[in-house]
Amino acid sequence: MRDLLVEYYLIFLTIHILAVISWMAGMLYLPRLFVYHTTVKPESQTSKLFKVMEKRLLRIIINPAMIVTFLTGSLLLYIWEDWSQGWIHAKIFFVLVMSGVHGMLAKYRKDFEQDRNVKSERFYRILNEVPAVLMVIIVILVVNKPF
Repeated sequence: MRDLLVEYYLIFLTIHILAVISWMAGMLYLPRLFVYHTTVKPESQTSKLFKVMEKRLLRIIINPAMIVTFLTGSLLLYIWEDWSQGWIHAKIFFVLVMSGVHGMLAKYRKDFEQDRNVKSERFYRILNEVPAVLMVIIVILVVNKPF
């Protein structure tokens, strides 16, 4: 089975990279929507539009992209078989932190959906930077393999 997977390594890697790009695009955009959503009145037409946009972004792009990222990433780790290098442990740690941020964003989306958001525009502006910082750290680890 492993030999068959090795044969398709580049295909899995391509799918993984595309899934990561999609996941990160959504992770960078959703908190930006929250920034704008805080500036409108609950129950307004604009608020209703933001709710639809946020829900679709999470369910149609972010969640599936994260799942594909995890599935293909796991396959790549299985094919690669060398887990002794420290950078891969660090990468996995930061990917798990990114997943935690993903969970937080999903919770905040539900708060907006139920008109129970208590976070400020400033909070979401700062939160908007977290996925970007994590993404930079992960890419540096993957490209440079520092340890």
